[in-house]
Amino acid sequence: MEKIFEKVPLLDQVLKGTGQIMLQENSWTGLLFLIGIFMGSWEQGLSALMATTAGTLTARLLKYDQSEINAGLYGFSAALVGVALSFVFKNTLLIWILVIIGGTAAAVIQHFFIKRKIPVFTLPFILIAWALVFILHRFTEIPPSRFITETILPTNNDEFLYSTNAFGEVIFQGGILSGIIFFLAVFINSPVAALYGFVGSIIGGFISHLHGEPIDKIHLGLFGFNAVLSAIVFSGFKKIDGFWVLLAVAATALIDDFLIDYDLLSSVGGVFTFPFVAGTWVTLLIQKITIHKKTLNTDLNN
Repeated sequence: MEKIFEKVPLLDQVLKGTGQIMLQENSWTGLLFLIGIFMGSWEQGLSALMATTAGTLTARLLKYDQSEINAGLYGFSAALVGVALSFVFKNTLLIWILVIIGGTAAAVIQHFFIKRKIPVFTLPFILIAWALVFILHRFTEIPPSRFITETILPTNNDEFLYSTNAFGEVIFQGGILSGIIFFLAVFINSPVAALYGFVGSIIGGFISHLHGEPIDKIHLGLFGFNAVLSAIVFSGFKKIDGFWVLLAVAATALIDDFLIDYDLLSSVGGVFTFPFVAGTWVTLLIQKITIHKKTLNTDLNN
């Protein structure tokens, strides 16, 4: 069915770029993500589409590796930049311009790390979002968006759907339906990734609950979305994959709680997906050390 989109290469690349927000190289996943974002806010949906297109076109114009462009690797950080700006600030002309500039910059930074084979995941988005939020708060008087000023109250359903809520919060969506759509979008491409993400959000929320984080925010998915991403990274069919998922989710949740409790990043807009990146790095480092020790022991025994 993906061949439908392949007839229009740019569309296919943009949709896969959106799907790669949750590490899914699937055009239908990306389309469902966009639908879920537009359902929450047309401004955020348009910002995601504009930024992803800007990042993808930048990669094409700079003649980056075609297989990487086709896989959507230059779209996901760009998409998150676009949604983040529309989530934090009221959409003015300057914000729309920065959505495009931010999407372009995200692709360039992503390429820098890809060329050096450094797994940074959503770090380009985080760096650009932190920089732009800090600069805009310091040097402009652009008001916050309604998503910042309005108080979001948990519903009776949030207690039972906080795992899908966590899927929604990966892309700044607080609506229950958006979260369910995002979960299904991942599931159609990789059921194991979706299910591990679901379980990961539960574990992440439980760890945050033990640390005394506000239960209403846990139910809204605010302490689970980073865990969703970490679980998806290490998901797989081997028994050992479950261990790595558990380790990554625990590390991510602990880092998330620490940064929020000590209010270390409020001046730059918040933690965004940094706990996911940091928790994944920690797990990858432990993986590398473990594999190295096993290889060394095997060589000594031989």
